[in-house]
Amino acid sequence: MIPMLARINELAKKEREVGLTNAERVEQQVLREDYLREIRGQVLKSFEGLTIIDPEGNDVTPEKVRQHQVEEMRKLLH
Repeated sequence: MIPMLARINELAKKEREVGLTNAERVEQQVLREDYLREIRGQVLKSFEGLTIIDPEGNDVTPEKVRQHQVEEMRKLLH
C-alpha cells in the first residue's frame, strides 16, 4: 500500500506545481479510489471484533455490527 500512497502524493504534488495530463488524472482517481477502498476495508475489519460494554457490564453492541460479525463468521466456516 505504501507505493500506492507514494504515487498518489507524487501526482498531487505535480498537480499543484505543473498540472496533470488526462491520463495522470485518471490514474490519480483510480489510485485514490483503491486507497479509500483499502482503508474502508481495514476499518470494517477493526469493527468485526468489537464488542461494546456499557458501565453496568451489558453488551450494547449495535445490531448492525453484530449482524456483520455473524456474516463474517459464516464466511469463515464455509
